[in-house]
Amino acid sequence: MLNVLRPAVTRVMTPLSRALARLGVSPDVITMIGTLGVAVSALAFYPTGRLTLGSLVITVFVLADLLDGVLARMTGKGSTWGAFLDSTLDRLSDAAIFSGLIGYFVLKDEPEILLAGVALFCLVAGALVSYAKARAEGLGMTANVGIAERGERIAVVLVVAFLSGLGVPYVLPAGLWLLAAASAVTVVQRMVHVYRQAVVR
Repeated sequence: MLNVLRPAVTRVMTPLSRALARLGVSPDVITMIGTLGVAVSALAFYPTGRLTLGSLVITVFVLADLLDGVLARMTGKGSTWGAFLDSTLDRLSDAAIFSGLIGYFVLKDEPEILLAGVALFCLVAGALVSYAKARAEGLGMTANVGIAERGERIAVVLVVAFLSGLGVPYVLPAGLWLLAAASAVTVVQRMVHVYRQAVVR
């Protein structure tokens, strides 16, 4: 769903991409910097309760996930390796974000184990959503369906964590429960979609 915003984001990032291209920066370097920034920020800020600051810093590095693609297209340096690296490191970024939230719930003065479990479910379900698509494509099919692709999942978790850090009540639990449900539905949607291609012909 957030793919409709990609052209606008691309226009905004094009000047920065040109500057990086002139400096000879590789898209793969941008990918790795973005992932490292997300991981360090999530694991440093979230478990210590700095949700708003953490979400802001993470968002800056998440944008590198779009910047590397713009730079690759601009310089003609897009490659199969780059696509593989980007997708693989996306899983690491996701794991860091949700692990940071799990740490936040567990390390509170009054631990919220249920919400830690919901955050863990969101992490696992999100990985299944991505795996279902990758496995389907590996078998010559498609699985580009679902209400909660990676962009939506990351946007939701960053927004609700940011608002929670500002003191908005119940927004983080509500957001995580919603995200858990949407991720589970997306897994089922992709399984049904692949089933129809594989069996119902």
